[in-house]
Amino acid sequence: MATATKQAPTNSANGSVRVEIFDQVYNLRGSDADYIIRLAEYVDGKMRAVSEQTSTVDSVRLAVLAALNIADEYHLLKRGMEARSPEVRQRASKLANALDEVLQETRLTG
Repeated sequence: MATATKQAPTNSANGSVRVEIFDQVYNLRGSDADYIIRLAEYVDGKMRAVSEQTSTVDSVRLAVLAALNIADEYHLLKRGMEARSPEVRQRASKLANALDEVLQETRLTG
């Protein structure tokens, strides 16, 4: 699992975060150190899972395979969201119409 520690910020706007991913140390900067740590832990976990399933010890190869797994997850989620979009838009439109009717009745009777 990735290990991470916050270091003293190198810039008042951008702090430095030391993370370890697949036994390699990286110093990363960003506005949300906790988010960077969670991302590093996720990537580390993916690389370790790929490592357990393959016989390769080449960390670059493992990183590419982990990136492909993450890209696959992303595209499956994106496809799922896009498939639901028409349903969500239709329901939002119905709710907006119902709200418009209520507001119009309120104006007429109020």
